[in-house]
Amino acid sequence: MPTGLRRLLPYLPPSPHFRTSNFLYLRCPWRHLLQTMEEAHHRHYHKELTVTVVLSSVAVLALISSALCAWIVWRRSRQTLDSKDIERSDAAAGGLPFGPILSKLNSLRTTSKKGLLPTIDYASLESATNKFSEGNILGEGGFSHVYKASLNGEAFAAVKKLDGGGQDCEREFENEIELLGRVRHPNIVSLLGYCVHGETRMLVYELMQNGSLETQLHGPSHGSALPWHTRMKIALDIARGLEYLHEHCNPPVIHRDLKSSNILLDSDFNAKISDFGLAVIGRNHSKGGLKVSGTLGYVAPEYLLDGKLTEKSDVYAFGIVLLELLLGRKPVEKMAPSRCQSIVAWAMPQLTDRSKLPNIVDPVIRNKMNLKHLYQVAAVAVLCIQQEPSYRPLITDVLHSLIPLVPVELGGMLRVVEPLPGANQKSSAH
Repeated sequence: MPTGLRRLLPYLPPSPHFRTSNFLYLRCPWRHLLQTMEEAHHRHYHKELTVTVVLSSVAVLALISSALCAWIVWRRSRQTLDSKDIERSDAAAGGLPFGPILSKLNSLRTTSKKGLLPTIDYASLESATNKFSEGNILGEGGFSHVYKASLNGEAFAAVKKLDGGGQDCEREFENEIELLGRVRHPNIVSLLGYCVHGETRMLVYELMQNGSLETQLHGPSHGSALPWHTRMKIALDIARGLEYLHEHCNPPVIHRDLKSSNILLDSDFNAKISDFGLAVIGRNHSKGGLKVSGTLGYVAPEYLLDGKLTEKSDVYAFGIVLLELLLGRKPVEKMAPSRCQSIVAWAMPQLTDRSKLPNIVDPVIRNKMNLKHLYQVAAVAVLCIQQEPSYRPLITDVLHSLIPLVPVELGGMLRVVEPLPGANQKSSAH
């Protein structure tokens, strides 16, 4: 079995075709043996360990006290500097013009009344988007439009303008600022600033030149710019972003609305997770605590039916995005005026059949990848979209299963024998 998939063994659901007895039998004696050895070792060195711990504790306490004193002195001096910075940043009519803010946007170290984000005045945004002209529109949502903004001709950004929307709109605006104002990761889109102008709310992001994954897959190009290796790199990028939210944020963050339209691609097709308006903090949320939100086709069954939200809900959505990358289909396809079909219902019987799987792959990448790698990615997707949350892997295990399938040049561990042709197509690897 490939090394990457071994991490997923514990998540395999009970099946008459998968024998777990030997695997479990081999693990139990080793655990018992290690526990016995550890107890004997503990008794033998108990006295020596006690003395060592006491002496070490005294030394550590002294070190902590010194560090605490130094930190207090630094913090007081820093607060003075921050207060001056805030006065400068809020001086000009509710925000900064783009000229002085460019260097601060680059460093992302400015401080305002909302975390680490600077405010930007409305006049600057209006000018940068040519008065929010239709020609500058990059995309639109339920109650928002995204505009391309030119920052004094030196740089570009994306301005999301929220028009109305009531309390839900305001809540998502505040949520976006609260989370993205503190999160920094290569695979999470950067929020550069914000603006409040009457009832209008605006968020300023880094510009992602290749738009959304949804547009690339399901738009006019139908995935032609996304060969196999690029798709695997995108999947790996998304997994890295999710792992950061689930495992490295304290407390952890559940995105709650992961989908291909919220995966943005830069000029090199590096993928970044965006739109944190529905994100929540904490590991477990039960029915009644949250209003069920999300997008049809991506929402995990237990969340949709029972209101139970965990990190495994994001893993389910990731599995759907992975299927989009593999099959080139939308999460929900309209079959007739009153009939739709989910990608899970359509694909699941064929994903586990090696003779059928190559025939349902997106035609753009069909016959242009190592079949062994295709089977491995399909296996990961199948585990991610299991109906039972406990059978889905942690995103960390998904990440480590994908790394061996992505070329080294694209951030993985795969050694490609031939140079990646043009768009990373047709290549042999080992």
